Amino acid sequence: MDFTFSEEQQAAVEAARAVFSGVAPDGVPSPALTEGAVADDFDRTLWSRLADADLLSLVLSPEHGGAGLDPVALCLVLREAAKVLARVPLLETCAVAMAVERYGSPALAAELLPRVGRGELVLTVGAHGRTGHDPAELAVTARRDGDRVGSATGDGATGGRGDGWVLDGTQTGVPWAQGADRIAVPAHMPDGRAVLALVPAGHGGVTLAEQVSTNGELFAEVRLVSVRLTAHEVIDTESAWEWLRGLLTTGTCALALGLGEQVLTMTSAYTGKREQFGFPVATFQAVAVQAADRYIDLRAMEATLWQAAWRITTGAGGPLPASADIAVAKIWASEGVRRVVQTAQHLHGGFGADTGYPLHRFHAWAKQLELSLGPAAAHEEALGDLLAAHPLG
Repeated sequence: MDFTFSEEQQAAVEAARAVFSGVAPDGVPSPALTEGAVADDFDRTLWSRLADADLLSLVLSPEHGGAGLDPVALCLVLREAAKVLARVPLLETCAVAMAVERYGSPALAAELLPRVGRGELVLTVGAHGRTGHDPAELAVTARRDGDRVGSATGDGATGGRGDGWVLDGTQTGVPWAQGADRIAVPAHMPDGRAVLALVPAGHGGVTLAEQVSTNGELFAEVRLVSVRLTAHEVIDTESAWEWLRGLLTTGTCALALGLGEQVLTMTSAYTGKREQFGFPVATFQAVAVQAADRYIDLRAMEATLWQAAWRITTGAGGPLPASADIAVAKIWASEGVRRVVQTAQHLHGGFGADTGYPLHRFHAWAKQLELSLGPAAAHEEALGDLLAAHPLG
C-alpha cells in the first residue's frame, strides 16, 4: 500500500481546513447543560460554505457536477470536520450519494446528485435498525406493491405485482433526519435479500419521533407504515446496502481519528503550560507516558482507517473480504477514541469537566462515535465470524 495522498486529495484537505477554520466547537449550548437537543437543526451556514467550496460534490462524478474523488478523499475531509465538531450531515449525505451513483438507476442519480453537490438536497440514512444492536436491514420489510404480506415464493411474490414498493418498519437513531430531504432506509425482502430505499421526507406513512443523541444532537426514530415508493426510488442491487454500511463505518472511523487528534493536541497544549512544583506537568514521566500511549492509539487508528478506505476505494482483494479491514478499523476507532478522551480528561484534571472548556463536548462526541455503527465488541464478533469462514492457514 502507498499511503501518499494525491494532489487532489491534499487539495481537498486544504479546502476543508479553510472552511472549518471558522467553526467553533462551542457554537451551540453544552449538551451537559441542555435539556433535550442542543439545536433544532444542523449548521446550515456551514453547509452552504461546504457547498460553495465544492466539498459536497467532491465524491460525485463530473457527470453530476463533482470532482470524481474517492472514499479516501471523503475520509480526509471528515477527519478535518471532526476536529471542530462540525454539526453537518457530511458523512451521511456523501455516503448515500456515492451509493446512489454506484448502484442506483441513472434516473435516480440524475434527479438527486446535482442537487446534493449544490447543497440543495440533504441525505441521511437509518443504519442502526430498530434497537441499535440488530442488523439495520432487518428492522424494515420491503415488498413489491401488490405482493401479499408473508408470501415467499422464488421471487417473493404470489399473485399480482406492481412496479412500486411498500415498506414497513422502524429505524432508530437516524441522524439529522428532521433536516433531511431523503432518508436512505435499508430493508429486507421476503426472500431475505436487502434493498436500499430513498424515502422522501414528509412522505405518506413516514413519521419522525424525536430522539437526542449522546452528543446532544437531534436524531429521530423513523417509523414507516405502508410507505409506497416508485421502482426507481429503491435500489435492489444485493450489495448496495453492504457497501454503504462499510463506507459509513469507515467514515465514522475517520471522524473518530480527527476528534482524537484534536483532543491530544488540546491535552499537549494544556499540560505544556500547566505547572506543578514549578515545572510543566508535561515534563513528568507519568504524564508523558500516558500521552505517548494515546499517540500510539491514534497512529493505529490512522493505519487501519486507510487500509479500510483503500480496500473500499480500489476493490482490492485479500485473504479476507474488505469487511474484515473495516471491522479492524472500527475496533481501533472505538477503543482508541475512548482511551484518548479518557486520558485527556485525567490529564486536564478539573478543567476536563468544566462546561466552560470544550473538552467535555469532545468526550460526548467521542462516545457517540464509539457506539455508532456498532461498538468494538460487535466488530470483534463480526471479525471472528469472517476468520471462521475464511481460514487463513
